[in-house]
Amino acid sequence: MKTFSRAITMTFGAGILATMFASSAVAGCGDLASLQGPFKMVDPEVEARALAPRANGLDSLQRGSGGASMVGMWKFQLISKGNASHNPSIPDGALLDFGFSQWHSDGTEIINSGGHSPASGNWCIGVWGQTGFLTYELNHFPIGYDPTSGTLVNYFNVREQDTLSPSGDSYSGTFTIDAYDAMGNKADHLAGTVVATRITVDSSLPTAIPSN
Repeated sequence: MKTFSRAITMTFGAGILATMFASSAVAGCGDLASLQGPFKMVDPEVEARALAPRANGLDSLQRGSGGASMVGMWKFQLISKGNASHNPSIPDGALLDFGFSQWHSDGTEIINSGGHSPASGNWCIGVWGQTGFLTYELNHFPIGYDPTSGTLVNYFNVREQDTLSPSGDSYSGTFTIDAYDAMGNKADHLAGTVVATRITVDSSLPTAIPSN
C-alpha cells in the first residue's frame, strides 16, 4: 500500500466505507469512529441465512422461481472478511456499511448509504450484469469528498459477485473495494461479504436498519 502525505479517506458505493490512515484524516463519508473500533459486529445468523440458498444445492434452485430477478429495491449490509491485516485492522464480521440499493432493469444500480453523512457523498451508482443462473456481478464507482471543504478526496471501484436466492427475496455474495487518491494512485484494498433482503410494497421501516 502506498503512503501519501495527506490522509486518504475511503468511501464506497454499494454503501460507503471511510477508513482513517491517521488521526488527522478527514471524514470522507461522515464520522469514522465506528470503523476504528470497537466495531459493531453482525449477528452470524444474518450471514448464515443469506448464504443458505447456496448450500441447499441444485435441488433448491430447481424448486425456485424461474422468474427471480435482481431488479428491485434492497436492504443491504457489507460485512468485513479477510481484513485483519489491514491498517487499521478490521475483524471478520464487522459491519462496514448498510443502507438501501436499487437494481434497475436497464442494468444500472444506485445506493443510498445509511452509515454516512450526505456531506461527503453517500449516494453512488454502478452497473450490473447477469453471469449465470441466479448469479450476477456489480461494478460500482463511488466518489468521496471532504465534508468540510467539498474537495474531492478519493475515487473507488467496488465489485460484487452475488447469488440471488431461488425465491428472489434475498441475495448474498462477495465484494472487493479498491481505493484511489484524487490523482488516481491506488491507496487501499478491502474485501468482504454482502447480504441483502428485498424491500416490497408491504415492507415497513425496520426498527434496526443494520439487521436483516
